[in-house]
Amino acid sequence: MRPLAVTQFLGLISLTVAMDNGLLKTPPMGWMAWERFRCDVDCHDDPENCISEDLFRDMADRLVEDGWRELGYEYVIIDDCWMSKLRDEQGRLQPEPTRFPGGIAKLARYIHDRGLKLGIYADMGTLTCMGFPGTTLDKIEIDAQTFATWGVDYLKFDGCYSNPVEQMLGYPLMSKALNATGRLMAYSCSWPAYLGGLPPEVNYTLLGDICHLWRNYDDIQDSWDSVQGIIDWFSNNQDHLQPAAGPGRWNDPDMLIIGNFGLSVDQAHSQMALWAIMAAPLIMSNDLRNLDNRARAILQNKVVIAINQDPLGIQGRRLLQERNRIEVYWRPLSQSASTLVFLSRRTDMPYLYHTSLAKLNYEAGNYEAYDVFTGSTVTGLNATTEIVLSINPSGVVMWYIYPEQSKQTETLHYQHKKTSRFTFL
Repeated sequence: MRPLAVTQFLGLISLTVAMDNGLLKTPPMGWMAWERFRCDVDCHDDPENCISEDLFRDMADRLVEDGWRELGYEYVIIDDCWMSKLRDEQGRLQPEPTRFPGGIAKLARYIHDRGLKLGIYADMGTLTCMGFPGTTLDKIEIDAQTFATWGVDYLKFDGCYSNPVEQMLGYPLMSKALNATGRLMAYSCSWPAYLGGLPPEVNYTLLGDICHLWRNYDDIQDSWDSVQGIIDWFSNNQDHLQPAAGPGRWNDPDMLIIGNFGLSVDQAHSQMALWAIMAAPLIMSNDLRNLDNRARAILQNKVVIAINQDPLGIQGRRLLQERNRIEVYWRPLSQSASTLVFLSRRTDMPYLYHTSLAKLNYEAGNYEAYDVFTGSTVTGLNATTEIVLSINPSGVVMWYIYPEQSKQTETLHYQHKKTSRFTFL
């Protein structure tokens, strides 16, 4: 198909495909297998960690029994490697029978019975990234219908083993096919990641019409270097990315790796805070069966979650990169509130950072500030008050800020009080 014809075709599709079906008005929250469990299919020697129905049932149980569901973590998402190597006689995808003996529909019922939702993975291409059957253009409708019949609630649609023209056709066609099933399904597109993530290759207007969320950049790995690389890419390109996000359409910097092996406690605070600033999906990839209390406290922090889930849905921005390797991020929130994150890229020692709200473009007036990770509150703060913050190496200080007269503290204060890490001069 010629480029002009492709463009005309996409224009017609965009008029009839819009995924504005009421889903994901705030970023999705849940759990996904990939980063932590990869493509472990060895259920003989590693039954507790292999990609199987038992793994997803275990994680669903943990989401319910350990308080995650009540906080908004509702999706249990299967990633690559769940499929049989062959489609069935009707051309439908099918789960690998020894690892998913009950089938996906039975797993979906198990998850739905616990008040959760099921996500699944497919790939716009001849093969998935790990070599299982892909979804070619002629298989899009049957795969969408299969997922709907099984009771799937969320599709992650990858893009390995396809070319740009196939992707340009296939991602909108899958959107149309999902709508045509009559079942409400969230649609996560990996399309931008295969196009470099930026305009003009990525048309974010079209993307927001056909997808609920999309991967823009590289897969996250279990390391602070990986998290920093993602933060850098999103911040360096925020002028393109930030306007594309909003209720029902989200940039996705990939999974939360908190509770695995690669992040310190301070770095885990940093990932959680920056993902909240970016209005990112909060999709964990860890082992909820063996999560330590420090990781649990970070991931279950109610104020961070409330900031991430703010109904305005405005993605935040990096305001400053200082020579002292301190960075400042800001996000506007509903009810005249906002949040600030002060991130240290230093590796030596805690750093005392001097600033004021006026230097960060706040208007004159009186404010209150709630330190999200210590639980401390400061009243009587005005825009010109000099602030000194102690920020740990690769860590953050995260503030929820609101005009003093609004008195929003009742939604943020909890019974515990901790020593403040910030002072006023």
